[in-house]
Amino acid sequence: MTAPVIALLHPGEMGAAVGACARERGARVLFASTGRSTDSRTRAAAAGLADGGTVAAIVREAGIVLSVCPPHAAVDVANEVAAIGFRGVYVDANAIAPDTTRRIAAIVGASGASFVDGGIIGPPPRAGVRSRLYLAGDGAAAVAALFEGTPLGAVDMRSPIGAASAIKACYAAWTKGIGGLLANIRALAAHEGITDALLAEWSESQSDMTRRTDVVRGNARKAWRWIAEMEEIAASFRAAGLPDGFHLACADTYTRLAGFKDASALPPIEDIERILLAAGRPEDKPA
Repeated sequence: MTAPVIALLHPGEMGAAVGACARERGARVLFASTGRSTDSRTRAAAAGLADGGTVAAIVREAGIVLSVCPPHAAVDVANEVAAIGFRGVYVDANAIAPDTTRRIAAIVGASGASFVDGGIIGPPPRAGVRSRLYLAGDGAAAVAALFEGTPLGAVDMRSPIGAASAIKACYAAWTKGIGGLLANIRALAAHEGITDALLAEWSESQSDMTRRTDVVRGNARKAWRWIAEMEEIAASFRAAGLPDGFHLACADTYTRLAGFKDASALPPIEDIERILLAAGRPEDKPA
């Protein structure tokens, strides 16, 4: 039986780990090194992915395209693949709104490709660290089989396109949204000078809150990746007739923290509070 050939777009931390899981099952996983950073190339090599050169080259060779990229790039990636004339199976596993997913399905469908909706929940999968890939739409079962027995547990939802993106949006609306809320709560407490009193009250009546707010420091380094995801979640709520303001505010929060990208160490909570507050006060911004 011929091993499936997967074009992975693009090997970030999550994408490389997902590609490694597919390779573990015997698939040949290609990535395009052209235009990618040294970090991306190093991750791909460590994951055992094969360098096919350009996006056009790997898309033409593959029967499956797997898109795992920052959500703001998801539509552009789909347009690029469609322009190449891809006619295989396109799997979008990005953190996007169900309506964005359906838009991408139409884009790649117009070039003759079939589409599977995906949503990843959990950290980059590896030995001892399991995550889940929810899949929806025709062809979901075949894609799930690509990861059987690996640290990436693939779940065929047996649901229409949009369902996998929806479960990811609902899940991240809490896990990443609450981080934005807590960051602002800490900043407000610092602004009012009541941090010690708040922490004392939390330790008395909400014992888990101190630990939760510590997560804010780790989130700061990932904030740049979550801006568009919060906007996609807001769009999901808005499309359902629900208020979208909370997650738009989270997008604003993560925009203010985007400067912590690639920080070598977790930033002190005091630095996070200072930046959040300064970004909202024009008089505190540098001339």
